[in-house]
Amino acid sequence: MGRGGGTVLDEFTPIIPLKRFDADHLRARRRPSSIEIGDAAKSQLRTYLSQIAGMYKDNPFHNFQHASHVTASVKKLLTRIVKFGEGNGLAESSQRQDNNDVNLVDLAGHSYGITSDPLTQFAVVFSAVIHDVDHPGVPNAQLVKEKTRNAQIYKKSVAEQNSVDLAWDMLMSDEFSALRACIYQTESDLRRFRQLVVNTVLATDIVDKELQALRKNRWEMAFSKDDSSSSSDIRDQEQEHEDRKATIVIEHLIQASDVAHTMQHWHIYQEWNERFFMECYHAYKEGRAGSDPSENWYKGEIGFFDFYVIPLAKKLQSCGVFGVSSDEYLTYAKANREEWVREGEAMVQYYIAKYNREQNAGGQ
Repeated sequence: MGRGGGTVLDEFTPIIPLKRFDADHLRARRRPSSIEIGDAAKSQLRTYLSQIAGMYKDNPFHNFQHASHVTASVKKLLTRIVKFGEGNGLAESSQRQDNNDVNLVDLAGHSYGITSDPLTQFAVVFSAVIHDVDHPGVPNAQLVKEKTRNAQIYKKSVAEQNSVDLAWDMLMSDEFSALRACIYQTESDLRRFRQLVVNTVLATDIVDKELQALRKNRWEMAFSKDDSSSSSDIRDQEQEHEDRKATIVIEHLIQASDVAHTMQHWHIYQEWNERFFMECYHAYKEGRAGSDPSENWYKGEIGFFDFYVIPLAKKLQSCGVFGVSSDEYLTYAKANREEWVREGEAMVQYYIAKYNREQNAGGQ
């Protein structure tokens, strides 16, 4: 359950106030490679990751390999935020050492405070690692239909809320005290870390129509071209507007990473599309789905590209934060869609035949 007795979903907030750092602090900040966290924290981090990996189920798609894939995409996008020369005005990490102007990149507002706050970046990576812990291999709607224990507790975003609770409870145990001391030192930082994790993991529930409508409205408010924010606004309004942008960028970053296979090389898309089909088809064969997914998989993928993946890639591009990666993701998304249009029907038949072969082999 969430902090304070409610659910994780109760903690969701549309705007997360990020921590602000002045120029003097940024100039004095040590390079990450020079920081030593100590053997105890390193050992606890390895143990924590090992235990998290063990909490993932052996699903074809929603498994620890998927979490690792999502985490790699998150890291890539966070790294691309701080690249220079791609139209975002940010500096290469190699330029940081002696150029005082580089320390002011976030003060210029290019990343809405994300790049100057290590805790925010860590929270997003952490969320990627844990976001599908204990995933049952069926969608939330099926869990609600089956009236599982978790569905009765959480009502909505069942799998996502369960993942947060399991991973958070373990992190808060005495076993990981040294690790926690490296993540946060104050109650304020703990609250901010928790809020970032809650928002980020909940953002991976892309099926809930209410949550999706809320995100769409927040995006339009933050990045609409008729944005009325100006230098004449009072400081509090400007800061809230920056925090709104940062919050929604973080959520779209994890959403893009969660379906990163659709925006990468064709062979990567093929592999993960097959995995997801096998997971859904197996659920159907086990009586845990209302319809045969193979009947609409071909057309459904085209619709997924048209109404989710490609619009999401365009949002990454329009927010102006990710530089060349947003162009790369959009290009691959469009290319994969076209390839799927040509090859998808035959691939679905291949998936079905492969599933049946493996089931028959397993039953012998």
